[in-house]
Amino acid sequence: MRSAGEFLAESSATHSSAVFLVEFGAIILGLGLLGRFAGRFRLSPIPLYLLAGLAFGEGGLLPLGTSEEFVAIGAEIGVILLLLMLGLEYTASDLVSNLKTQYPAGLVDAALNALPGAAMALLLGWGPVAAVVLAGVTWISSSGVIAKVLGDLGRLGNRETPVVLSILVLEDLSMAVYLPIVTALLAGVGLAAGSATLAVALGTAGVVLLVAVRYGRHISRFVSSDDPEKLLLVVLGVTLVVAGLAQQLQVSAAVGAFLVGIALSGEVAEGAHSLLAPLRDLFAAVFFVFFGLHTDPASIPPVLLPALVLAVVTALTKIATGYWAARRAGISAKGRWRAGGTLVARGEFSIVIAGLAVTAGIEPSLGPLATAYVLILVIAGPLTARWTEPVAMWVTGRRLRGHAAAGPGEGGTPPTASAASAGAAGAAGAHEALDGQGAADRT
Repeated sequence: MRSAGEFLAESSATHSSAVFLVEFGAIILGLGLLGRFAGRFRLSPIPLYLLAGLAFGEGGLLPLGTSEEFVAIGAEIGVILLLLMLGLEYTASDLVSNLKTQYPAGLVDAALNALPGAAMALLLGWGPVAAVVLAGVTWISSSGVIAKVLGDLGRLGNRETPVVLSILVLEDLSMAVYLPIVTALLAGVGLAAGSATLAVALGTAGVVLLVAVRYGRHISRFVSSDDPEKLLLVVLGVTLVVAGLAQQLQVSAAVGAFLVGIALSGEVAEGAHSLLAPLRDLFAAVFFVFFGLHTDPASIPPVLLPALVLAVVTALTKIATGYWAARRAGISAKGRWRAGGTLVARGEFSIVIAGLAVTAGIEPSLGPLATAYVLILVIAGPLTARWTEPVAMWVTGRRLRGHAAAGPGEGGTPPTASAASAGAAGAAGAHEALDGQGAADRT
């Protein structure tokens, strides 16, 4: 016969399980309704997912209780699946060739986007260590958000997308160098200990990349299966193991997942893509909700102005980075603007970097500022990805028409009729060429 204590314990466990199911079920249902609402207006649902997280997170309208830990694990899986699916779109040879040709874009990206963060920290009087941390927050784009946006907008096959992915991969790989340096600065360790941590991180990233490039065929053969269930389990298991090992060795789990996707090719990649797509959509949505859950709305107003200024400046520098990189790769004008607008979003890495500083107690205001900054750009990012190109082309078209209209009346000798006709035809031809090249960017 059970004692009263055992009965109460079992009853409490049953109640906790019921509350978890209700909370998590409500989250999934809410995400589905928000996604349907966004789909009606052809918008990315990411901003709505984040706002839902704010409403049910710390200091929100109805904070969650029992389901928060599960949501945190689901969010990690969401980022891993997003990067795995990105990797499945490209082969190892594509990755190597893009990295070889795009490393100057990575350097420009670091210079244009890290310096504003460092300058803001110094202007606020936070010191050099906080400047290094905030530089990382403003430098790194959100691979998770951008992966989701590219899929939502149907741009995974666009000509500018490899340029965007090359910059993201360079940023993620740079984290293998940056994070150990920041960790050493925050901990105040000596040069020898910091150098050892950095060497381990770089060695791990190099080994994973080498295996993905040289032994991708063998990995695909090992993973391959005619049974969809076995293929799904093996691919998902390999991805999670590699991501976990990479993170344990101071390399991003996202980089590990991306390289697993790169290593798979042919029919295996196609089959894994179709099987994993529903899982990716589910856990990616959970990731964006989790991001909002851990943001207290009350901490945002005091740092909103500097965060807004920093967001505007670094949104423009990211657009400039993407435009320059796409132009260097021979992409047309429309594709350049799309590449720039796509890179604006910040997210998971920025929060991780700021979290390290908050844990170390470097600067109390750094965490809220980083959170406000990321929230602004993670909401604005899908919008800039969608609207940067049409707005830029509309402005360019107005300028062309303005120059053509102002030409005859600027003083001096009016042009001849034939010259005016030739000039107008040239302007129209240039505009049509831009439109034609932009249409050719899509596959």
